[in-house]
Amino acid sequence: MDRRNSTMFKDFILLGFPVSPNMQILLFILFLFSYLLTLTSNVIIILLIWLNSQLHKPMYFFLGHLAFLEMWYVTVIVPKMLANFLAHDKTISFVACMSQLYFFLALACTECVLLAVMAFDRYVAICQPLRYPVIMTSRLCMQAAISSWISGFTIAVFKVYFISGVDVCRSNIINHYFCDVSPLLNLSCSDKGKAELVDFIFAVIITIFPLILILTSYVCIIKSVLGIPTTTGKKKAFSTCGSHLTVVIIFFGTTIFIYARPKAIYSFDSNKLVSLSYTSITPLLNPIIYCLRSKEMKEAWRRTMCNERRA
Repeated sequence: MDRRNSTMFKDFILLGFPVSPNMQILLFILFLFSYLLTLTSNVIIILLIWLNSQLHKPMYFFLGHLAFLEMWYVTVIVPKMLANFLAHDKTISFVACMSQLYFFLALACTECVLLAVMAFDRYVAICQPLRYPVIMTSRLCMQAAISSWISGFTIAVFKVYFISGVDVCRSNIINHYFCDVSPLLNLSCSDKGKAELVDFIFAVIITIFPLILILTSYVCIIKSVLGIPTTTGKKKAFSTCGSHLTVVIIFFGTTIFIYARPKAIYSFDSNKLVSLSYTSITPLLNPIIYCLRSKEMKEAWRRTMCNERRA
């Protein structure tokens, strides 16, 4: 295939949410507020972890990476979506579309692996507490975090390579609010079977394998917690996992529904709403979930505020 002629269109049109002008403005305000709140809350998490030595632990090290990832995750999608709410021209160039798709997939894949790493950290902390400092060393934590980023950005290269090589000549209107896999593949007028197969295989690899590791970790965690004799001990053990487990359920539930399918999705109106859960809602809820459920995070917040008042 001549990849220079992989598309007949130089630009695409993001259909977004075709609603009335007044509703467009309302949605713009709503998503702008959500976007700014997401950025602010994740910056606060990063600063709290950085400024408080009590949070210099593997769990919060990975949480800092997750917060940093979420900031860029929403930035890849939301600003363009906000601009399209107010603009008459909703076009996006082919290069910009593929770039948006690449960074979106890269960050999503990275989050899958990072959540699995965080589950392993909780497994070691609860099931092997005496060996925790020996196993979860600073070097291992750094290697795990770097591996998460490298694996995510590498897998995205293969996915986007095959998707960008599909002939798009049916239409240049993308029935979505960002450049996603299925809306692009459904514009193809050529054989897209290879692109769909490659996308499905890598989607399974990057979602199912980390999910298996997460589920295995939590099965071991539950067995270990049930063996704790006191109710207080059980609650304390579960409290360290509750936030992570909540995020895993929301993120993997929606991601598998959308992406771990062997065929492109043809019905988009309902899937736009599902996509909002992991492109806007989950990044907003993650810092709230972690901060509200973590006693150490709340104490770090109080210490930081007290120090600011004294200064």
